[in-house]
Amino acid sequence: MGVVNVTPDSFSDGGRFLEPAAAIDQARRLAAEGAGIIDIGGESSRPGAAPVSEQQELDRILPVLERIGDLCVSVDTRRPAVMKAALAAGASMINDIQALSEPYALEAVAGTGCAVCLMHMKGQPATMQREPRYEDVVAEVKAFLSDAVRKARFAGIGADRIVIDPGFGFGKTVAHNLEILRKLGEFRSLGVPVVAGLSRKSTIGHLTGRPVEERLAGSLAMALLALERGAKILRVHDVRETRDVIAVWQAYRNEP
Repeated sequence: MGVVNVTPDSFSDGGRFLEPAAAIDQARRLAAEGAGIIDIGGESSRPGAAPVSEQQELDRILPVLERIGDLCVSVDTRRPAVMKAALAAGASMINDIQALSEPYALEAVAGTGCAVCLMHMKGQPATMQREPRYEDVVAEVKAFLSDAVRKARFAGIGADRIVIDPGFGFGKTVAHNLEILRKLGEFRSLGVPVVAGLSRKSTIGHLTGRPVEERLAGSLAMALLALERGAKILRVHDVRETRDVIAVWQAYRNEP
């Protein structure tokens, strides 16, 4: 899953792809490099980010989505109205940091046949990194996602349409993120594929001392660790390099 943020303030590529032409070019480049899914978003969810209006989000993503409809596109949004518009414009997946918990979000996607990514987040982007606390981070995140999957299934979304994301960095300290990564395999018991989004995140910066633009090596190490622990989808900024990691890992495991 290759990331294209159509925003001025995302933590890694904010401002680089705000213009539709730049975002379209980036989406096609990532697809050519081997991304099976292009994940576009019009509202930053980095720690401390302020929300944008529904119309602003639509104005950012729709001109891009309309030009890349031949690709498998995921739209990163938490708003039901944006979900509906994105799906009408050709999106194949809704990637929701709030796990379809907004009123009418489940209804917006249930009857469409699209895929959904249900993510865990403690709090809201503006405040989520202010001393997040858990008694047992893995158990609590897993319980939340189990409930989110149950609600989605009850709404008529088949298990074959659902993936889950433990939400690395979304209301979690470095220690929390590492504990989830160590025990990522436990999430497979929920019966749906696991997405790992660790690329360039602040945890890597804390561990390596590197600024965001110098976190490729750390991101690739995280990608390999996530693969080893059962992740089926890697949400990344550096598709070409991550595909190389996957190729080596698959050859090591004697997988075609």
